Amino acid sequence: MILAAYRVVELGAFVAGPGAGGVMADWGADVIKVETPSGDPMRRIFAVGSGHLQPQSPPFDLDNRGKRSVVLDLRSAGDRDNLNRLIGTADVFLTNLRPDAVERLGLDHQTLLAAHPRLVYASVTGYGLDGPDRLRPGYDVGAFNARTGLANLQGEVFDEPANIRSGLGDHVTSMTALTGILAALLHRERTGKGQLVATSLLRAGIYSLGWDLGIQLRFDKLAPSQRRTEAANPMINSYRGADGKWFWLLGLEADRHWPNVVKALGEPAALADDRFADARGRRKNAADCIAALDAIFATRSREEWTAIFDAHDVWWAPVQTPAEVLADPQAHAAGAFVDVPAGQGDSPAHRGIATPIDFSAAPVTAGPVPALGQHTAEVLAELDNLSPR
Repeated sequence: MILAAYRVVELGAFVAGPGAGGVMADWGADVIKVETPSGDPMRRIFAVGSGHLQPQSPPFDLDNRGKRSVVLDLRSAGDRDNLNRLIGTADVFLTNLRPDAVERLGLDHQTLLAAHPRLVYASVTGYGLDGPDRLRPGYDVGAFNARTGLANLQGEVFDEPANIRSGLGDHVTSMTALTGILAALLHRERTGKGQLVATSLLRAGIYSLGWDLGIQLRFDKLAPSQRRTEAANPMINSYRGADGKWFWLLGLEADRHWPNVVKALGEPAALADDRFADARGRRKNAADCIAALDAIFATRSREEWTAIFDAHDVWWAPVQTPAEVLADPQAHAAGAFVDVPAGQGDSPAHRGIATPIDFSAAPVTAGPVPALGQHTAEVLAELDNLSPR
């Protein structure tokens, strides 16, 4: 286990912070999840979000398996002292509480780094630690999707903002935080000094949208979003087979890939049009070119096109449903899924989503999902026998 020597104390809820802790737990770190007596709301996300009474929460399980759950009531001076003692035994303190919350608890980075100079203090927030909106609640739909411009750009075609799938921005931010934590641990190995590592949903979202925002920043303009029937490069666009199943052509280098597509399609007369002879012509006449391709692709199923494309070195990818992804032999071969052992309470053994990195020298496995407070007595008993890091 690549992080087996490290201890992480996590004080957070929902996704962006616990997601980073979840990856570290999969990688072998001892991640101690500190929860309130009512627990992380993600444990009951279906009830919290929509009133359903489903007790199991696959989103919680993904981001919290393999951790040890400790319940502390931080309104109590004794439990605040226990948390401070626990942080003293940790390599990393990870939190996604808002800045005012950690300040009220005396857990701000200035205080903790003064007390524990070797500590890596990881802060994950909606909007950052400074600025007029530092205390504003975010969630990824707000700070990552709406505030960054992503919702606007994705929704231009439909004349309304577009949402992202749940947890997508959170997990990008989780991996961003993890990168910073590992870099800070490497720095500590060389210098012996800990430090603050800070990221936010806003920063991660702006970086993720960096191509578009960088073009806007440099040229003060941006090409509008387009419907697939108007795509500037018909060679990197979605099409549908006779069975109604979609696929995507991947001809980013348009003139390089066009000849193979034409050959794969049997060199139809419709594509011999001089207007489609090069990338510039296809861009100027995109709607007509796409219409010609649509008509041809509608004559065979996606499965039939698969064999034809692969025989002619056409670059493409299927547009899969979630059910198709879960059955995809390549996803299984790539290690995208993992077996999670049973935990206490409402956590049966199940097939789960694997964290997205493998190590040749240290296998990655998933631990059970902890019940609320399952490890409180165990962890607090360890405090008397552990020396500060």
